[in-house]
Amino acid sequence: MIEIWYVILSFTLVMFVVLEGFNIGAGMLRHVVGTTQAERRMVIEAIGPLWPWHEVWLVGFGGTLLLAFPNILAASFAGFYLALFLLLWSLLLRGVSLEVGGHLADPLWRAAWHFIFVASNLLLALLIGAALGNVLRGVPLNAGGEFALTLFTNFSPYGNVGILDWFTASVAVFMVVVLAAHGATGLVLKTEGPVHDRSLIIAKNLWNLTLALLVIITIESWWVRPELFSGMLHQPFGWLGVILVFSGIICALTGLLGAREHRAAIGSSLFIAGLLIAGAAGVFPVMLRSTLAPEDSLSAYQNAAEGHGLAVALVWWPISAVFSVVYFSFFSRQFAGKVRPANPQP
Repeated sequence: MIEIWYVILSFTLVMFVVLEGFNIGAGMLRHVVGTTQAERRMVIEAIGPLWPWHEVWLVGFGGTLLLAFPNILAASFAGFYLALFLLLWSLLLRGVSLEVGGHLADPLWRAAWHFIFVASNLLLALLIGAALGNVLRGVPLNAGGEFALTLFTNFSPYGNVGILDWFTASVAVFMVVVLAAHGATGLVLKTEGPVHDRSLIIAKNLWNLTLALLVIITIESWWVRPELFSGMLHQPFGWLGVILVFSGIICALTGLLGAREHRAAIGSSLFIAGLLIAGAAGVFPVMLRSTLAPEDSLSAYQNAAEGHGLAVALVWWPISAVFSVVYFSFFSRQFAGKVRPANPQP
């Protein structure tokens, strides 16, 4: 039962990062792939009205964590207090900039909100990467199952760590590059004209950079947490994640080189999903590793909710998931296809 809920929790996180990752990546590249207001507007139209729906998976992740692993949620919310508020403010500012940026014709107003939009997407990518890095590295849990993270301490990934050190900062930069590559690949699929052409060039370069950074992050992860890879290879889902990582990046690169845009977009999604699945399999059953004392780590088996509640929830969760997927599929089809160049708009 606990393993099933861990898989469900990981699934919601994968869906959020893959779907919202396109919006974040495209948002970061808005002023790179678009040189005119009309071209930058195409990027917003490519993101489309589905961006709030993608954030529903983040809510689903939090709800599933509360339902299945309430002790993990309690420790995480208290410990990641600063990071969570930065994440919430980034999500809020990104949404507000999309909604109000075009309400006034004043150039200063629009330039300010355009800057906020790009900056908030960049910060979101950094925060997601730093959060994943913290899960891989561990947090300064004490014997009481509590911790508090400052922004940084001595930049060492051992002992009394902060949110940022050389390892988590590396993972954050890696995630920025991955999501930017994901966003550029999605723009290749969703746009035409100069935006499409620039996105194609950027996507090729970013995927080559991603492949190089993947090697570096793998070595760093082995150095910081050697048991991660042994745990990964002893789990069936760990092998699935590794296969998805390599098949995904091959599909992304060959799709971009061979003008097969759908293959490239699918490969990009598979690559991100594979990274998250492999990481989730590698850390299981430890969900919060202590960098102070390994025996103080919080595991899924020791901190799961009662079995009866999980069994009852397991009946209802698939029903709600079916409604969510049907709703998402319907609206995705309504806004399928490419965004074409239009008359210049402010």
